[in-house]
Amino acid sequence: MSRIVYVNGRFLPFEEASISIMDRGFLFADGIYEVSAVLNGRLVDNEAHLARLDRSLSEIGIANPHDAAGWTQLEEALVARNELKEGLVYMQVTRGVAERDFPFPMHGVQPTVVMFTQAKTIAANPVADRGAKVVSVEDLRWKRRDIKSVALLAQVLAKQEAAAAGASEAWMHEDGFVTEGGSSTAFIITEDGRIVTRPLSTTILPGITRRAVMRLAEEQGLTVEERPFTLDEALGAAEAFFTSASAFVMPVTEIDGQRVGGGQPGPLTRRLRALYLEMAGA
Repeated sequence: MSRIVYVNGRFLPFEEASISIMDRGFLFADGIYEVSAVLNGRLVDNEAHLARLDRSLSEIGIANPHDAAGWTQLEEALVARNELKEGLVYMQVTRGVAERDFPFPMHGVQPTVVMFTQAKTIAANPVADRGAKVVSVEDLRWKRRDIKSVALLAQVLAKQEAAAAGASEAWMHEDGFVTEGGSSTAFIITEDGRIVTRPLSTTILPGITRRAVMRLAEEQGLTVEERPFTLDEALGAAEAFFTSASAFVMPVTEIDGQRVGGGQPGPLTRRLRALYLEMAGA
């Protein structure tokens, strides 16, 4: 069965889908994207993802083409048409198609909306059993990282560096402090059991899985500390992990070739992953 995608109001076979070469997402990366996980055929924490999509669109002045109910209906239809049991739903909205010019087009341009699904093993990812390797890279991105922009070249380069080193993720750093992963939020756990992650600001994306994991931790009476941490602190941590819609809670057992903790997924990280999987309906 051909994968079914959604483009500007139509569900189409993947092979028939296209957009204009004058689309501003293609020409200028003038657009926003969002990704929701699917587990057992159901969307995970989707309301929060759609709220972030709405915020990102507002921050760059694109009118949201759908309300939350409309987006959810489209997502669920796409999941059903592709018989997706586990994986991701990708949504992208650009400013639309217009003659190439840097300022926003004035009138009559409708946003371009593209959606597709990707099958992916998330709940039983074998990397979670052995732990992920991470490499550190300089953070080269712009200063509005809180906006989930389709301009991802810096992250592509960071993730490629990680792939070339046989690692699962890159942790970006700036002024000596870890900002976040190439496509994830970075966490460490101190020897006395405090869960540490960078506070929200324009320097990082407000991770949806981040927020859910922090809430679950606090419900369990665990201490969550929002503050910057250095690479050296991460290397000396008792445990480390990262979170994202495509990884949930992923233990980190090696950074730049050096073991973290005992070089095995730590007990508190495993507990947090189990809590998130339970919340997600695994």
